[in-house]
Amino acid sequence: MAGPVWADGGAYEAYVGRWSRRVAEEFLSWLDVPPGRRWLDVGCGTGALASTVLAVADPAQVTGIDPSEGFLAHASSTVGDARAAFHVGDARSLPVADASVDVVVSGLAFNFVPEPERAAAEVARVLRPGGVAAAYVWDYAEGMEMMRHFWDAASVLDPAAAELDEGPRFPVCHPDRLAALWTNAGLRDVSVRAVEVPTVFVDFDDYWQPFLGGQGAAPTYVTSLTEADRAELADLLNTRLPAEPDGSIQLTARAWAVRGTAAH
Repeated sequence: MAGPVWADGGAYEAYVGRWSRRVAEEFLSWLDVPPGRRWLDVGCGTGALASTVLAVADPAQVTGIDPSEGFLAHASSTVGDARAAFHVGDARSLPVADASVDVVVSGLAFNFVPEPERAAAEVARVLRPGGVAAAYVWDYAEGMEMMRHFWDAASVLDPAAAELDEGPRFPVCHPDRLAALWTNAGLRDVSVRAVEVPTVFVDFDDYWQPFLGGQGAAPTYVTSLTEADRAELADLLNTRLPAEPDGSIQLTARAWAVRGTAAH
């Protein structure tokens, strides 16, 4: 099967962008950065984290970098703030000058960078002395319940699906690995914490429809199935998900967040 697709911003928002925004609010509260700072959002995607920075952190400017032109187009069209700019770029070679940024953040992106160590070194390079570097990634192995339920069900019907499960594929999505990534990049005062938010779906259709959008590993897997296999997977999930009496499905999503500071 082909790798995950990252192009349709609207479909990604329906899938996990809406939950990323909720994590971003608590994440930024934890960082507690003073106003008037220059921010860089690495792997900014559809602008979920950047827009939250603009809403709650009162930055002087926010620059978003991402390799997906489709996601950047979505971010540019929805953020609508003169302090924000979005550019195509690679996390492993940031188009940013040395020691020129006060805060570097990244939401749900580091596990998708082929060489996260290079990206972490780039984060340290562009930070001014004493600047803050922070990132968060989903806890795919356990705490991101909407995906955990999906892959567990998919693997029952298709054992080969286990090879696509983000849990074992992304070892960086673990507190010890994140701490080591930041520490090895030369960042100081490194700490890691869990950020957990509710992910409530009004009914099974609200849960299932975003998996049909083709954005991300699980939706890409769904689009590879035959119509009959797709229906069988949906039926199995419908029986396994914990539905409330009103039909709603109340899950939680946990992310691991890391922060550190650049050496003075």
